[in-house]
This record gives sequence, structure tokens and C-alpha cells, in this order.
Amino acid sequence: MASSKDVAVFMLQQLKQYQVLYQEAIVYEIASKFGDKFTYINRNGNLSIDKHVLQEFRKLTEDSVVWQMGERAWRLRHDYDPPGRQQLD
Repeated sequence: MASSKDVAVFMLQQLKQYQVLYQEAIVYEIASKFGDKFTYINRNGNLSIDKHVLQEFRKLTEDSVVWQMGERAWRLRHDYDPPGRQQLD
């Protein structure tokens, strides 16, 4: 049985392969590949990634990945990115 860390590792592999990881797309891949245990329906009625998966993903990528708010996607950090996880487009 998969763990939250297994799902986070899968997310990181996808990010490295495609250079960007759109939340809207990866959440459906997670549900399909790992099951509903790792997703939930948020209060807006959208499928979302379980917080434990996101915590594990953050541990794996703390200094190497940023969250682009406008794109609703993770991407690899560039030298020119300012400090912090969240980046404006």
C-alpha cells in the first residue's frame, strides 16, 4: 500500500520530467494511480491533494521547488527567484 511519501516522490518525479507540475492535473493522476485516500473534495467542490502528501512533497523539495500562485503549479527553482516558496508569476 502506498504512503503519502510515495505519492510525494511520484509528484517530484513528474515535476523533474515535465519541469512544471500543475495542481489541477496532478491531483487526478494521484487519485487514479494511488486512490482516493490521497485526495479530497475541498469546500469549493474541487478535488485537492491531501495535506499529508503536500507536507511530504514540501520536505522533499523545500529548497528546490517554488509554487507559482497564478499558474497554480510547482516548478523548479531558478537562480533569479526571490527567497520563499511562493512566487508571483
